[in-house]
Amino acid sequence: MPWKEGKPIIWDSTVVCTVADSYVSGSAREAGTAEKTAAQYKEAKYATLQGTHLFQPVVVESMGTVEEATSSFLAELGHRITALSGDSRENSFLFQRVSVLVQRFNSVLLRESFTADSRPEDDL
Repeated sequence: MPWKEGKPIIWDSTVVCTVADSYVSGSAREAGTAEKTAAQYKEAKYATLQGTHLFQPVVVESMGTVEEATSSFLAELGHRITALSGDSRENSFLFQRVSVLVQRFNSVLLRESFTADSRPEDDL
């Protein structure tokens, strides 16, 4: 099903952790650096598909910031879903789903940040 220009769209979703070693120095200098870097990496990864497909990186930072192009894409996707369903709340639902997924990602990161020695005993 074509998205624009008669081409189908593909996307690759990424949640980047702004405090990861690979992003922390850039994130400390400028907000949004981690998401921009991740989006550029994804665009380079899928560059060979540009002739036949439209590629959209979907990048969200673990602290909740959504990359600008991602925000525009999700808004357009929400409007298209609204046009099909007739429910004007679809755009809000889509962004809420993304928010919940980031919260789940963060809970996994938090749990994995504890070492085995610092975790409470299972038998308590």
